[in-house]
Parts: sequence; C-alpha cells; structure tokens
Amino acid sequence: MRSPTRAAPATAPASYLALFVTILLVPALFLTGCGIAPTGYVQAGAPAQGIRQPGTDTYTARIFFLSPLGIHAAARPADGPVGPQEALDLLMKGPTAAEQARGLVSVVPPMPGRLTAVPATGAVSVHLPTPVSRMEAAAIHQIACTAAHAAIPGGRPATQVDVRMYEPESQGRPWTVRCSSNGLALPAAGPDTGQNPTPEATP
Repeated sequence: MRSPTRAAPATAPASYLALFVTILLVPALFLTGCGIAPTGYVQAGAPAQGIRQPGTDTYTARIFFLSPLGIHAAARPADGPVGPQEALDLLMKGPTAAEQARGLVSVVPPMPGRLTAVPATGAVSVHLPTPVSRMEAAAIHQIACTAAHAAIPGGRPATQVDVRMYEPESQGRPWTVRCSSNGLALPAAGPDTGQNPTPEATP
C-alpha cells in the first residue's frame, strides 16, 4: 500500500503571475529611468508602524500615497495600535487636506466592495474587490505598503512582512509581495525579501 502524498500548495497560474509581475515592475523601472525616484522615507529594516514608538506613548500609522517624487509614507498620530484593516480604511479615505497641500495624492480607485485585510504572524492577506489589471501599479504599492507597515503580529520588520494579495480573478490563490525599503510592492523573491520561513496564521 502506497503512503499518501501531500498535495503541493496551490500557486497562481504562470500567466497570471507573469501579468502581476509586469504590472508591478515595469512602471517602477519607468519611474526610475525618468529620474523620478521613489521616496526613501521608509527605512530598510525598520519595525512595522502602527505600534507604539520605543520609549514613548506615541502611536503612528503610515499611510502610503503618491507624491511628485514617487511613493511617500504619510505618518499620522494614532490613539493606539493601528492594524492593517484600519490602515487600509484610512488609505481609502485619501490624503488629508494638509497632506494634499504637500502634493500627496491617492491613485487607489473606488472599489465595488470593501478592501479588507486579515493579519497573521508575519503576514497579512489583502482581499482586492478590483482586479490588479484595472489598477495603476502605484495603487498596488500604496495598498501593499500601507498594510505591511501596520501592526502585524510577529514583530517582523515591515520590509519582511508577506503581503498576500487576493483578487477576484486569482481563484483564491494569492500573489505574495513585500514592501521594499523605497516603498514599492515587489514579488516576495525580489530585493529586500531575504529567505524567511512561511508565516503561520495566528489562532
């Protein structure tokens, strides 16, 4: 009698994965080639935001918007830890008047349903009501980096948080990205990701 074998984890179809990578990477290369560099406000290896700052009673949330120089993190004071769902809700409301005065805008489009986030240890699952193909790459960067910089269980640096993007056309199979140190959502095997064990869901 043959021993049972474990089924391989479901992965996104190669054609969809190629499209997803193209949507994310090509515009990023275009911006860099034109001399428009993404912001450096997100420090490599910095702890995830949305939590209390060391040695203080201050909490902050980092909401990512588009500026004339690229992706920019707007720091907002908060009364307590800001989870990924609350952070995305703030993102969907757009920049404040003060942030707009600094040239920040959002290219995240209106969606037919709520943009939702479910945190896990070292990861967050983001469910997109709108397919990635109907959004600008900058919108994906905004969403992924805002989720990654929220309060995520496990204490990983924001650049090492796995952001699992689910869209209507993915058949329940996520694209996993990470927010790079310059605010770009890149495939999990790309720069700034390293080799980390697969995060485990929180109970």
